[in-house]
Amino acid sequence: MSKSESKELKTINPATGEKLKNYPIMTDKEADDAVKKCHEAFLDWRLKTHEERAEVLRGIGKSLIDHQKELSELMTSEMGKLVSQGVSEIELCKGICDWTADNGPEELKDLHRTLPNGGKGIISYAPLGVIYGIQPWNFPTYQVMRYAIANLMTGNGILLKHAENVTGSALLLEKIFVAGGLPKDLFTVLRIDHDQSDAIIENDLVRGVTLTGSSAAGKIIGKKAGEALKKTVLELGSNDAYIVMDDADIDLAVKTCVTGRIYNNGETCVAAKRFVVVDKVYDKFKEGFVKAMSNIKHGDPTKEETELGPIAREDLRDTLHEQVEKSVKNGAEILCGGEMPEGKGFYYPATVLGNVKPGQPAYDDELFGPVASLIKAKDNEDALRIANDSRFGLGGGIFSKDEDKAIELASKYFDTGMIFINSFGVAQPNMPFGGTKNSGYGKEHGGFGMHEFINAKAIMSLNS
Repeated sequence: MSKSESKELKTINPATGEKLKNYPIMTDKEADDAVKKCHEAFLDWRLKTHEERAEVLRGIGKSLIDHQKELSELMTSEMGKLVSQGVSEIELCKGICDWTADNGPEELKDLHRTLPNGGKGIISYAPLGVIYGIQPWNFPTYQVMRYAIANLMTGNGILLKHAENVTGSALLLEKIFVAGGLPKDLFTVLRIDHDQSDAIIENDLVRGVTLTGSSAAGKIIGKKAGEALKKTVLELGSNDAYIVMDDADIDLAVKTCVTGRIYNNGETCVAAKRFVVVDKVYDKFKEGFVKAMSNIKHGDPTKEETELGPIAREDLRDTLHEQVEKSVKNGAEILCGGEMPEGKGFYYPATVLGNVKPGQPAYDDELFGPVASLIKAKDNEDALRIANDSRFGLGGGIFSKDEDKAIELASKYFDTGMIFINSFGVAQPNMPFGGTKNSGYGKEHGGFGMHEFINAKAIMSLNS
C-alpha cells in the first residue's frame, strides 16, 4: 500500500479544537483518472459558445445562494470565520459569477486586424485545457471562485487542491457547481497530498497552475511548474502598509484600520497589517487605534455579537505568537493584547505592537492574524518610503483628505498591486487583483483572469 493510500485528510473546528471529519486521500490512480476525466469534460466545454458558458456561470451563482446557509456555516466550523462574513463572501462570489457572465463574451471575442500587406488577421482566444489550482483555507469559497469562474468562462477545465482543513467546503463547492449546471468532472476536487500534487503539476494534461499561498510556497510551485514548462499565476502573501498622512481624517482612519486588521480574523493576504502614521497625527491615531483594538472581543464565531473568531489552526496561532514574542525581544512594545488565551479553541486577541522597526517580524514579515504593527514616520514622504520598504507588494492604503493627491501618490510611487484610498477592501469583481515583488505575479478579476491561461491564436489570411 502506498503512502497516499493509507492517509486521510482531517478537519478540526478551531473554535473548540475538536475533530470534525476525516476524508480518505485519493490513490495515485484515482488522482490520475480525475485529471483524465476533467480533460475529457474540457474537450466538450471548449466548444461551447461564450454565451452558453455565461449562462452556466449564472447558474453557479444562483446555486451558491441556494446553498448559502449550509456553506457559510461549514466554512465557520472548518476555519473559524464569522458566519456573517461567510455570508458576505458567498455574495461576493455570486457577484463574480454574474460579472464574468455579463462581460466574458466581450472580453473573449475575436479581434480583427488588417495586415500590412492588406490581408486579414484574426486573434482568436482559445482555452488551454486543464488548470490546476492550489488554494488556501482563509476564504474557502472566494479563493476557489477567483480562478475557477474566469477559467470556466475561458473554456478551461478546473482541478482544485484545497487546504486540508477546509476539505468539506471544497467538496460542497463541487456539488454546488454541478447543481448550477456545470458538466460533471469539469470542476474536480483532488483529495491529495504534496507528493501527489507534484505529479499533478507534471501531468501532461495539466496546462497551467495557479497558487494562492505564502511566498515560500510560491517559489516551490513556481519552480516545479517552470521545470514542466507550465505557466503559473501566483497570488502570495504580504505585509500591506496603510499610510495615515498629516491631513487624514483620523476618526475615519482609526475605524477603517481596525476593520482592515481584524476582518476575517486578520487572516487575509491583502489585510491592513502595517500602519504607518506621520508624526503630526501619530499620537492621536495611536490613542484611538489602541483603544478600539483593546475593545475587540473574541469568541464563538457563530454568535452575532462576536467581532473576532479563532485562528484557523493551532500551529498558525503558535507561529503568530512566536512572531509577536520575537518582535518584542527585538525592541517592539505591546500596546494591547499579545497574550495567549487559555481554554478551548485557537483564539488570539486583537493586538497592537508599537516601536516597530526593521529586523522585527512585525516590520519585515507577514503576521497572519489580528496583530497590528504601528510605525511612526517623520512626514508624508517618509511614510511612503516605509510603506515601500518591504519585499512584498500586494495591497496598501492611503488616508488623506486630498483624494487627488492620494491617487497621484498611489499611481506614481506606491509599489504594490492594489491601493485603497480612505477605505479598506478585499476585492471587486471588475478590478484586477494581484501583486508584485514577493507577493507574486499574474492578475485575477476585472477580465484579466480570463486572459492568463489562454492561447491568443494569430490567424492570418494573406488574400485580401
